[in-house]
Amino acid sequence: MPLIVLSKITGDGSVPFVRIHSECITGEAFGSKKCDCGPQLHRALEMISEKGGHLVYLRQEGRGIGLINKLRAYYLQDQGMNTLDANLHLGFKGDERDYSTGVEVLKLLGVDRLNLITNNPLKLDYLINAGIEIEKRIPLIIPAEPQNIHYLNVKRDLMGHLL
Repeated sequence: MPLIVLSKITGDGSVPFVRIHSECITGEAFGSKKCDCGPQLHRALEMISEKGGHLVYLRQEGRGIGLINKLRAYYLQDQGMNTLDANLHLGFKGDERDYSTGVEVLKLLGVDRLNLITNNPLKLDYLINAGIEIEKRIPLIIPAEPQNIHYLNVKRDLMGHLL
């Protein structure tokens, strides 16, 4: 799985801020307002720039279902399904992502304790179960857009995201 790692090391021994971020070409490159991925990425980069830490960018578009299937899910959402039901209708789990590459990168960087920038409890649990000590979970507070309020509500209410 190709990935990108950006780091800003403070050298003062402080616990790094870390964002493990999954690719979202529609939100990051094309500015789609259907999701909050682009603003999340930008805010995480600001935090890392201010506090020091790492961005691990994983190539797992559309919660791991790929760009074509993500576009199919978008079509189903336009027909009235929510983001979770669309993925399930296409035969996927609600979230197909695998964070093992991100954990391996953190281990290679010597990071075994961090401040995790996330709203996703699955990501938090994955890192804890992989032996990474989470000092703090840092929420990503992104203002809702009219186009993504339903999406954010589904993430919160059906997928357990900590919004």
